Amino acid sequence: MNSRRLEENFKEKLRELVKKVSQKKEEENFVLEFRQKSLEEFFRLPMPDFGPDLSKIDFESIEYYIDPKTSKKRNWEDVPEDIKETFEKLGIPEAERKFFAGVETQFDSEVIYSKAKEYIESLGVIFLDTDSAIKKYPEIFKKYFGKIVPPNDNKFAALNSAFFSGGTFIFIPEGIKVDLPLQAYFWMNSEKLGQFERTLIIAEKDSYLHYIEGCTAPTYKSASLHAAVVEIFVGENAKVQYTTIQNWSGNIFNLVTKRALVEKNGTMEWVDGNIGSMITMKYPACILKGENSHGEMISLSSAKKGQFQDTGTRMIHVGENSTSRVIAKSICKEGGVTNYRGTIRILKSAKDSQSIVNCDSIILDGISKAGTFPKNSCENSSSKIQHEASASRIDEKKIFFLKSRGLKEENARSLVVKGFFDPIIKKLPLEYAIEMQRLIEMEVEGSFC
Repeated sequence: MNSRRLEENFKEKLRELVKKVSQKKEEENFVLEFRQKSLEEFFRLPMPDFGPDLSKIDFESIEYYIDPKTSKKRNWEDVPEDIKETFEKLGIPEAERKFFAGVETQFDSEVIYSKAKEYIESLGVIFLDTDSAIKKYPEIFKKYFGKIVPPNDNKFAALNSAFFSGGTFIFIPEGIKVDLPLQAYFWMNSEKLGQFERTLIIAEKDSYLHYIEGCTAPTYKSASLHAAVVEIFVGENAKVQYTTIQNWSGNIFNLVTKRALVEKNGTMEWVDGNIGSMITMKYPACILKGENSHGEMISLSSAKKGQFQDTGTRMIHVGENSTSRVIAKSICKEGGVTNYRGTIRILKSAKDSQSIVNCDSIILDGISKAGTFPKNSCENSSSKIQHEASASRIDEKKIFFLKSRGLKEENARSLVVKGFFDPIIKKLPLEYAIEMQRLIEMEVEGSFC
């Protein structure tokens, strides 16, 4: 059988699988049609022609959907002991244990545990897994779903749109401010798995939300694919902060599309911690549509042997007096590679707008690499873009100062690295800040011998 025939057989297999997934979920026809059109876009679209080499992704060996052996549970006490033990071994931080009553946890392709806090429901906030929400609120989905990340955006957004399963749906009504973070934890526990969670957040006028997402996976011999899509709609005078703490194992292809549409006087903040994964390609974006809208991206990336972190942001200024700020920090060691890849575009309509970008990298040895690949354009004379970038070793003057105060050299160097990431850590709730500091310590451990 020739390779062309094999390719056609594979396509037919995926077409049938899309139907089976949709039938199993008992979805309406509009969802099935969306999936089918998305799959054809996946077949049509090329692989990315920039960044890391993705040729090792074996699409024919990936499990596109796994139905976990456990069903959804209403109470944490009802979750099977083996699943509880899995999360215990993960070392889930205290913050997530405290908020398990308001957390959605995705285990492989489905959400296995979900319970909304009563006070969230009393506010009129909708906080559900995506599969449930798409059935309960189909009109909202038809209005927003796939509107700022359409299936033809890129190959992996198309793949997600065809096989999306699980993820989070949040709707914040006008004037409602949620004073505690809403959280989700995604756990990939199967070899050669494709995980395609889909998140949709709508924050109406004068609302506020902080959403925290944690991701992890154990190490297997074969690579897995994580291709998520996040769409966020930030209403007039609303503010959304989306925090991701990623600690994937070193055999994950992490290829994610995240985008927000920001209306007048709205604010969108992305806080991104990228640790682990074999390859990460992630560029959270803001479309600053409204006048005086603001977008912010604060990211941390760490790469060691066998890891390539290609991360950054896209800020598209449409409205007048719109502003954006980007702070990107990275460390690399043992031959790891970290890149900042960003696009700042100020359109002709975005008069008197401004963007400030700061990219800094610390290289911990002589074989690792750090790069900056900005693409900046300003289409009117009243706006400006400021871009600064640096890549360096640790400042020896700082080390000397700390040693003079009694610290051992390795402790001094570790402290400097943690200080380097301080702008990101300050954005996290206390328990997550502690977790991130521990992750950083683990990343730099043994790097200064």
